[in-house]
Amino acid sequence: MPKRFRLTRRFPVAMTEDGYRRLKKFSSEAGLDEGEALSFIFENFNSVMDEENLTARLRLFNAELDDRKK
Repeated sequence: MPKRFRLTRRFPVAMTEDGYRRLKKFSSEAGLDEGEALSFIFENFNSVMDEENLTARLRLFNAELDDRKK
């Protein structure tokens, strides 16, 4: 029997415009709302992410983060 889907946590989140546009696009393509899309991504994180690519992208993001905050 599948687990019941309940959104039990709400939290304030700040996102970049690019990140939010990508979330909206993904959720629309998947037929989900934004909360459901985020739940899907994080519940299935290991199977939807390539670890090497994630590490490289995270390194780039962190390197640019200070400049992007200005």
